[in-house]
Amino acid sequence: MQLVIGIVLGVAAGLAVGALVASRVAIGRRRAAAEQEIERMAADAQRSADAIRREAQVEAKEEALKLRAEVERELADRRAETIKVEERTAAREKDVERTATDLERREQGLADRELHVKELQESLKEAKDTQLRELERIAGLTNADAKRQLLQEAEEQIRRDMGRMVRVAEEEAQAEAKKRARNLVADALQRVAASHAAETTVSLVELPSDDMKGRIIGREGRNIRALENLTGVDFIIDDTPQAVVLSSFDGVRREVAKLTLAKLVEDGRIHPSRIEEMYYQSKAEIEDHIRQLGEQAVFEANVGSMHDELAKLLGRLRFRTSYGQNILKHSLECTHLAGIMASELGASVKTAKRAALLHDAGKAMTHEVEGSHAAISAQMAKRYGESQHVVHAIEAHHYEVQPQTVEAVLVIAADAISASRPGARGESLEHYVKRLENLEGLAASKKGVERVYALQAGREIRVMVKPAELDDDEAALLSHEIAREIEGQLEYPGQIKVTVIRESRATEYAK
Repeated sequence: MQLVIGIVLGVAAGLAVGALVASRVAIGRRRAAAEQEIERMAADAQRSADAIRREAQVEAKEEALKLRAEVERELADRRAETIKVEERTAAREKDVERTATDLERREQGLADRELHVKELQESLKEAKDTQLRELERIAGLTNADAKRQLLQEAEEQIRRDMGRMVRVAEEEAQAEAKKRARNLVADALQRVAASHAAETTVSLVELPSDDMKGRIIGREGRNIRALENLTGVDFIIDDTPQAVVLSSFDGVRREVAKLTLAKLVEDGRIHPSRIEEMYYQSKAEIEDHIRQLGEQAVFEANVGSMHDELAKLLGRLRFRTSYGQNILKHSLECTHLAGIMASELGASVKTAKRAALLHDAGKAMTHEVEGSHAAISAQMAKRYGESQHVVHAIEAHHYEVQPQTVEAVLVIAADAISASRPGARGESLEHYVKRLENLEGLAASKKGVERVYALQAGREIRVMVKPAELDDDEAALLSHEIAREIEGQLEYPGQIKVTVIRESRATEYAK
């Protein structure tokens, strides 16, 4: 049994060994075949690479030949273009040379002509001088005398023509204007009556006794110094019995100081801390009083609602004067006058009255605000919402701008009527006499004036002229000259009428 198994195992082992040997032989043959195939493929690849290399070399040579041909063609084109440029440059150089030659010839020609012109000018000058000397010899006048005589004759002729034109224009304008203006102004003045009191720059505070003066001054003057520093008002304590004089150009400050001192005198306690307390209390009361005055003015003028700041400005005008005339009362009077005239002429009553009420509001501002009071008033009105027509009438009421509307002219007229009517303004006797002397002296300095009279408190000047020296036209021109010089050199309230009287007529010109 074991023998059989051994034989079987031997046979199996032999078969396995044989199969192994056969597989190795087969693998060897396949490897050899694969190696041969690899060698054949490598040879094919080498042959393909050689063919591609040869083709690339051929294409590269052909491309190089093409590029060389293109470069040669481009070089040839550039050479041709360069030759053309050189030819053009040479041609231009020739043109420049020809132009330079022409310019040289022209310069020489101009120099010759200039020399010839100078010679001609000298010849003409000599001929002109000879002619002028001959004319002077024949006429018996020098050149300067002849010019002066011609200018004088022309000036006299122009003055006569101007005087004639002025006289004719005045006569035509006055014939129509006087007829309507006299009735209009007279009606307005009859319907407006306002009382005016001249106010000075001082106020008087009565004291219960002279002993109070010492308490007001205080120890080493501390009380009066505190009063003056707070109020900005001068306290004058002199020999006036039982009274203290307050001096200041600012009416509001003077009123605050007056009320402060009155409260201190009534209270009896006068020391720096009490003075400061009474000052601020009085200042608040005056500010409230100013507001009430402004509101009352707006109500009295019947112009409708108005901005609070504008009403305050109107209230401050109660403490301002112009030539002794209270400005708030003057503004109210102008308001009524402008309203009456506007209603008569069919103009805007509201615009005229609002502009007349606010026309002097700028006088309530301090010196810190620069500009004329008309310009300041217009700025304030514009800032607080007044219409353009109202603003224009305000800024034009002193002709700082030319009036363009009927309402602006009415405000000018109302301002002049209120300021210039008798009793409206007051001035010192010395100032009054000096103003009259200046008016008469200015008019008397004119040529041909014989006598001068100032009438109606200096609101009219009558000038008597010599008939042999001035004719009617020159008299009319003289009135205008005097009016312009009064406007430019002198101070005057309202308007002044200049009347030049000659034998044949009297020529008037109001300014």
